[in-house]
Amino acid sequence: MLLAVLLLAAAAPHAAPQAVPDTLAQRLVACASCHARVDARGNQVNDSYFPRLQGKPAGYLYNQLLNFREGRRQYPLMTYLVEHLPDPYLREIAGHFAAMPPAAHAATASAMAPQVLERGRQLVTQGDSARKLPACVACHGQRLTGVEPGVPGLLGLPRDYVNAQFGAWRNKDRRAHVPDCMAAIAARLSLEDVNAVSSWLAAQPVPADPRPAASIARPLPLACGSAPEQP
Repeated sequence: MLLAVLLLAAAAPHAAPQAVPDTLAQRLVACASCHARVDARGNQVNDSYFPRLQGKPAGYLYNQLLNFREGRRQYPLMTYLVEHLPDPYLREIAGHFAAMPPAAHAATASAMAPQVLERGRQLVTQGDSARKLPACVACHGQRLTGVEPGVPGLLGLPRDYVNAQFGAWRNKDRRAHVPDCMAAIAARLSLEDVNAVSSWLAAQPVPADPRPAASIARPLPLACGSAPEQP
């Protein structure tokens, strides 16, 4: 009986391989290896550290792809992925993710002391004029969901990721178009300030409508090459 089954299986024609569509969406499935994907049960996978890309401003995503390609941001895997891609294709990739419905990490309860969180809230919403630190909301929007076309949101990011980005600016492993406003801000923040800001941000819920703001008051408190006054 077993021999008959094996003979029938060997004689059966092999199923033709399923064709994979040559679309931008299919090519970018690989991005989900780090930037999260939704499994068959609706759960986010690979979602503990790296930011989600959906719904971020297209100009911001495009600038980051350029920064990785041109060495202003240091992450070997990203550099390898984009080092040979031309500008128009990078814009296409940025537009693809920007057109998706926004997605963000859920707020996480903080174990930090209340005074630490209050310091974070003050820096984010009011800044510190004595140290020439503008409020985060002055550039990232009053709802902290970013501003079109090139300013990212700050809510819905893992605390460790925010800490790492401040560290990268301080260590000059992350740079942006000159004048690099975030490098200047990171240099003025103490490590305690960074901890306070990242802890407070990670504990805040994302608004029901997390889309980036269409515009923001100008001029910005600092000259910023990634968000010029005349885009």
